[in-house]
Order: sequence, then structure tokens, then C-alpha cells
Amino acid sequence: MIRRALLISSALVAGALLGACSDNAGKPAGNAGAGAPQQATPVGVVALKKASFPVTTILPGRAEAFQTADIRPQVSGIIREIAFREGGEIKKGDLLYQIEDAPYIAAVEQAKAAIAKAEASVPSAESNLERYQRLVGSGATQIEYETARTTLLQAKAEVESAKAALSAAQIDLDHTKIVAPFDGIIDQTAYNVGNVVSANQTTALTTIRQLDPIYISLTESSTNLLRLRDAMAAGDIKGAENVAFHLILENGKEYNQQGKLDMSKQVVSETTGTFIIRVLFPNPDRVVLPGMYVRATVELGAETGYALPQLATSRDANGRLTAQFVAADGKVETRAFENSSPSNNSWLLTEDIKDGDQLIVTGLQSVTAGMPVTPVPMKINDNGVVVPAEQPAAGDAEKPAAK
Repeated sequence: MIRRALLISSALVAGALLGACSDNAGKPAGNAGAGAPQQATPVGVVALKKASFPVTTILPGRAEAFQTADIRPQVSGIIREIAFREGGEIKKGDLLYQIEDAPYIAAVEQAKAAIAKAEASVPSAESNLERYQRLVGSGATQIEYETARTTLLQAKAEVESAKAALSAAQIDLDHTKIVAPFDGIIDQTAYNVGNVVSANQTTALTTIRQLDPIYISLTESSTNLLRLRDAMAAGDIKGAENVAFHLILENGKEYNQQGKLDMSKQVVSETTGTFIIRVLFPNPDRVVLPGMYVRATVELGAETGYALPQLATSRDANGRLTAQFVAADGKVETRAFENSSPSNNSWLLTEDIKDGDQLIVTGLQSVTAGMPVTPVPMKINDNGVVVPAEQPAAGDAEKPAAK
């Protein structure tokens, strides 16, 4: 044990001597042993300024068709023609299927003949009634007159019944042409020419979806809903009545259309604790298709405060937002914030910050709290990239930096 302690002590002494020699190498003898001040590390900073920023949140969602219709036949028969291109665009009223209509044409003609037959008996019944009306009390009894009047009413009723049968037959004939109920995109057909279909069958012939506009169903937690309502009631968020929605597609690109709130479910899910917000987006080029997973940036209004770029912040073990600042003595200062709100690519803060505070945005990996730093003014462009506050002119961009 004594030998082991001596070996460790010897190693520590040797290390200290080597470190001292390397520190004093190339230095005058008079400075040997003097502690050199820690050199300040350059870091990029942005000066914060209080302003009004949008209050935003990002919600996950899924695209749904504006309208969906399963096409089913309303009459029975054999499919004689399929008039659409599968997966193509169709317009309201376009012919989709033609069911064999010969039996229905015959039913219409039969109904027309029944009308003619019923109408032929009306004049005879009317003449008979007029004759009995003249002879009542002088050759005809009251009972005979009432019978003649009933016969006329029955003849007229048969005419109306025949006309109703003609209308029904014509409706069935019209239903042999299955047409599109609205503009949209049509799926592939489940039946082919020659297949027999039945009226109101459970299996759809095909499906039509209207994609312009299109619904986006967003999911939000009930906790955030309560927080938003409290902020609106307190007046912290202004202009929330004009909520704006911007869509981020699966490839990360922002959709060039703005959505508007259509409907939100008033029941919170018992299993997930979330509720659904449905947003309507224009979709003229059909970029968004049903089933796509998307994200929506929701602008809930505006709030006055300080915007800290997300790239310059992190979270501590307690979940608090933290950021590095340059203190008045030129050293790094770490601040933690209890309350923050998302605002586009930044966190919006209203407490523990003042105008002119210098937020460190570059060099964060090489500094720690208490280190001296040299602030270099920077700015964040529209693309969220940190660039020098003073951009070089185009002609100077290629010049090498002075050494």
C-alpha cells in the first residue's frame, strides 16, 4: 500500500512539472509562475428588442376529402357501358355507368299506354253522369245518378294512377344512367361491362372524392385548449378571432395556401385527451391528397415580448427553457425561463429579459457559464440562418480575410 501511494504521488509530481515546463516554454524567466488571464472566446450574439410577435403552435394532422360518395345502382340490370377513366377527373353530371335500359324503356311505354286507356274511359263516364243528372226524378233514380258520378271519379283516379306509374317508370329509366353527383376524382371500378348489379346493393361500384377544397383534421391537447382560453380571456393574446393556418407537407415544404377553421369537435377523447380541429384548405392543384400526414402552423394571435430563436435555446432537466447570454461583465450567463410560447421558429418570452440583452446564437458548444467572451453582432435572416450583422458587399465576398 505504501509503495502504491508513492507511485501515485510520483506520477502527480511529474505531471505537474511537465505542465509547468510546457506553460513556461518560450516565455521570459521573469513571467514564470505568473497566472495568465483566460482569453475571451468570440461568440455571435443578437441584441433582443421587445416587439409584437405572432403566437403560434404546430399541430399534427391528416388530410381528408371534402366530399366522398360511394356510387351504387338504384335499379337492377346488366352494365352495358363504363364511361369514365379510372383515377381520372370527372365533373358533376358526367355519365359513369350505363345499365341496360331496354326493359325500363318498355315499362315507360307500357305506362303511357295505361294512361291512354284510362283517359279513354273518362269522356264516356262524363256523358253518362250528365244523362243521369237530367233524368233524376223523371226516369232515373238518385242511386243511379250517384253510381254514375262514382264511375267518373274512378275513371279520373285511374288516369292519375297511370300517370304516377309513368313517372315511376321514367325515374327508373333515368337511373339506368349513373352520373357523377359532384366534381372530383374517381377510383377504379369494382364492376365491369356485363356484370349484373342490383338496386341499392351494399357493394359500391366505385368512389368519388372531392379534393378541392380539402379538409385537414388537426389534433390538439385539451391542456393547450384551456391555456389558450385563459390567455384570450386575460387579453394576453389579441386577434385570436382571426386564426390563420399554414400547412407543412410531408417533405417539409410549406403549402402555398392558407386555411380557415371549419369545425372543431366539442368532445375530448377519453383515451387520448385530445380534440379534433378541422381546417379547410384550397387545393386547386390537388397537391394534398386524402390520407397524407401533415403539420399545421397555427397563428393564434399576437403577443408582445422577446423572441428567442429555437436554435439558441435548450431545455434543462426540469423542462425549463434555457439560453446563454453575455452578462455586463463580459462573461457567459445562463438563464432559465418558466413560461414560454412558440412563435414560428422562436420562443416568445415576456419575463426576465430587457431590451439590449445579448443572446448567444453561435459558439454555444465551446462556452460555459462564467467564461469571458467577445460578442460579435449577428442577425438571423428570413430563412432562419445566422449571418453577420454587416453582410459584405457582393464584390468583397470573394476577397480573403486579412491575416
